[in-house]
Amino acid sequence: MMSRGLNLMGLKIFGKLRSKIAVLLFSLLGFSLFTSSMAYSHHTSPTEPTIHTNNWAVLVCTSRFWFNYRHMANTLSLYRTVKRLGIPDERIILMLADDMACNARNKYPAQVFNNENHRLNLYGDNVEVDYRGYEVTVENFLRVLTGRHAFSVPRSKRLLSDEGSHILLYMTGHGGDEFLKFQDSEELQSHDLADAVKQMKEKRRFKELLIMVDTCQAATLFNQLHSPGVLAIGSSMKGENSYSHHLDSDVGVSVVDRFTFYTLAFFERLNMYDNASLTSLFTSYDPNTLMSTAYYRTDLYNRCLEEVPVTNFFGSVMEAVHTDSAYKVHPNKNTDKGDNVIHLENALNRDRTRSLVEDQSNGTTKEDPQCPFTKMLDTFHKKLERIEDVDCLVNLSLALMLPLLAVLSWMLY
Repeated sequence: MMSRGLNLMGLKIFGKLRSKIAVLLFSLLGFSLFTSSMAYSHHTSPTEPTIHTNNWAVLVCTSRFWFNYRHMANTLSLYRTVKRLGIPDERIILMLADDMACNARNKYPAQVFNNENHRLNLYGDNVEVDYRGYEVTVENFLRVLTGRHAFSVPRSKRLLSDEGSHILLYMTGHGGDEFLKFQDSEELQSHDLADAVKQMKEKRRFKELLIMVDTCQAATLFNQLHSPGVLAIGSSMKGENSYSHHLDSDVGVSVVDRFTFYTLAFFERLNMYDNASLTSLFTSYDPNTLMSTAYYRTDLYNRCLEEVPVTNFFGSVMEAVHTDSAYKVHPNKNTDKGDNVIHLENALNRDRTRSLVEDQSNGTTKEDPQCPFTKMLDTFHKKLERIEDVDCLVNLSLALMLPLLAVLSWMLY
């Protein structure tokens, strides 16, 4: 009887412990859910409008082989243009699927031209190719856009944009109905591009994005786009081809496409200080000269195109002050350290006086009206702001939920 009583007592104690452990596990599970949801919502929910702070360009030639010479010339021409308008090399990702400059068929070694007059060598000094040859794949292209690189990839090959970035994405090659060919062996589908842009938006990798595509049926590549802040322009509509502009008899192939040629003609009249609008660029394409219909999609873009300068995407956002003469600096080598201390104390006293006057005028007190729980939440939010890779935190929280759920199932059933 005594042993039976001890067994019953043990079962009761074990039952109480199970209930307490279950409550504890439920609390841990709830905290894990709360942490992951707070982190995800904090990094994805829209906040106050961000300021345009920097420009990036991703320029992609997707074609191999000598007869696609013009596609490399297209990309190098845009590369030269955006550099001339102020985007530095460290903010340009250049992807060239082939090296026409070193091709054995090239009559002009180490040179690439986009005009039969051969006045401008596009492959001259200061050309930094980030991805070349067989590195130009659909996988690497999507990794550049989404930022999902291996640890071994250097910073120079990464798109290090942020929520204040305007990005120009230019692609040229052979395409069709909702696809663009890479290396003549694989394809980028329209839904692949749309998914990458969606990820970029969710991860705050851009403020505004302009996609420009020079290929056959280019407009169909934009059909699946749904992310806000995206502009898209293509060289041809569905069922239309995109044609080359002219043939260079010395080189033996066409050296530039029509859409890119007239885009360059527009920008050659501009410099980084011009305020030509996107409307002026989009309306400059004549179907008779293009031999196709340029298409631009604006339903995802909430700004008036007439108010947006082309340099918002093709140029720099540097703020320069023009002066007629150089600044003159007169260093004072005989500065007394005591005078510096006095000036610092005076500045601090002025700041204290100003803060006291503002407090008195506003009738504010130094007491913090927040409750401890609110302070704890504020501290938690500040810590979340410092987390760069929120995906790892969410995945870790989800991973912790699985064993907790397993233990709870065992405890309750």
